[in-house]
Amino acid sequence: MSDDRSASWAEGEARELLSLMMIGVCVWIVGTQLGVFKILLEFTALHGLEHLLMLAICMSLGIGVAAVRKSFKLRRVMEARDGAQAQAESVARHDVLTGLANRRLFKETLDARLASAEGIPSIAVIQIDLDRFKPVNDVHGHAAGDAVLCAVADRLRGLLPPGNTAARLGGDEFALLFDYGADTESVSRLAQQIITSLSQPIPWGAGRLEIGATIGIALASVETVTSETLLHAADVAMYQGKRDGRSTYRFFQLEMGHALKIRALLEQDLRAGIARGEIEPFYQPVVALPGRELIGFEVLARWRHPEHGLMNPSDFITLAEETGMIADLCWSLMRQACRDARSWPQHLQLAINISPLQLQDKQMPERVLAILTETGFAPSRLEIEITETALVNDLEAARVALKSLQNLGVRIALDDFGTGYSSLYHLRELQFDKLKIDRSYVASIPLGSERAKLVDAIIALGSSLGLLTTAEGIETASSVDWLADQGCTYGQGFLFGAPMGKSATDVLLAEWSDESGKVVLDGAAEAQRQLKAGALRASAA
Repeated sequence: MSDDRSASWAEGEARELLSLMMIGVCVWIVGTQLGVFKILLEFTALHGLEHLLMLAICMSLGIGVAAVRKSFKLRRVMEARDGAQAQAESVARHDVLTGLANRRLFKETLDARLASAEGIPSIAVIQIDLDRFKPVNDVHGHAAGDAVLCAVADRLRGLLPPGNTAARLGGDEFALLFDYGADTESVSRLAQQIITSLSQPIPWGAGRLEIGATIGIALASVETVTSETLLHAADVAMYQGKRDGRSTYRFFQLEMGHALKIRALLEQDLRAGIARGEIEPFYQPVVALPGRELIGFEVLARWRHPEHGLMNPSDFITLAEETGMIADLCWSLMRQACRDARSWPQHLQLAINISPLQLQDKQMPERVLAILTETGFAPSRLEIEITETALVNDLEAARVALKSLQNLGVRIALDDFGTGYSSLYHLRELQFDKLKIDRSYVASIPLGSERAKLVDAIIALGSSLGLLTTAEGIETASSVDWLADQGCTYGQGFLFGAPMGKSATDVLLAEWSDESGKVVLDGAAEAQRQLKAGALRASAA
């Protein structure tokens, strides 16, 4: 564009100079034909004005040169003004960071496409929201966030066919205007390609950044014939995808609008509920195998909603992660649990899961220590559980944080082993204290020998690395016997007790403790006790 402007400027200057020269030639021709110059020369010679004539001629030349120079300056000013206008126009319609169209240009392009179509055009608005982008900004800084946004823009450009439009709407939201023609299935294929592409790691320094994408799609229809309705519909579909588990795509359906309103209300309630302390710790027993001696509890979150009653983690934990409220929720839960458990027998441990966002927080060990100091709970009684997916983003940050906790005396367990991305390298480098075998493996033990071999291999791996093992989701006595024979250290599940509030946990400890303070849980008897306790709680309510 600058080359075009320079060529135009040079052409204009040459044209103006040529015009001035032609005017001079015309004056000379007219003067010659009319004898003006002859009379003028005779007159100046007669009166001795030759020098004055030459001075006038030189001054005229100087004026001509000055005029040309001024013309050049005016051209430069006009060129600068045109360039500034073009730059301002570009900035007003493009995202400065990524170079993609911005919301304004995207909407103008969409409006033009809708207006030029006869009937309903075969176009789709694809809205893309990045998963796990907020932790990138919070943990690695805005420079890393900018690098992610630029990488996403480059990948979208590479995937979108020519003639279509990609835009950054703001923050970590992107949109595509895609003309699918007669091939409706191409929209789904493009959406899946985007999800696959954006899930690939992004190099950053010595490590890599992991994100994902959730996509909402709105096809132009009788109900969505304006840019506003299409964008809103795609936004609603995108939020439905997040509710369904993220890293997926959803097409807009009319009934999704109601679900979005419910989610927005739930988000408001959750924010207020965390501040009011409505998220309560519930405690599920963990026992030693095979003797079933109680060795501690795992802390599980329950939300005592003022309108909806007691809500399970599946109803709000994902929402807390998506909205960035998970850290506040977990710290509040840990504080309450440590306060509840400090009066229990001193050999009982407390296991609590922390989110990947907390693990990436450089102040995480200090926050844990502050809670332990505040509540008077011994670090040696606390066990921090992390999931395998938390290790992917920044292994070095995880190593530093976990080592700091272990130096305090806190134990570290790798939760849901076998369902994520961990490897022998992770197990060796991070020096865990315990492996927790995911309930999906334990539940399948009675179903076939192949799954049992996997559980046996995990137990053997833990033993070879000097790690304790806990099997989750135990529901049958036969599973207890088999796990104990394989060398599994601990177990938890409904066979030993469902998650309980503090009052029910206090009753369990009081009723099942012997003189030495040991608590041994018998599966059948414990089930009867919990049914009785549940009936009492129901009648009291």
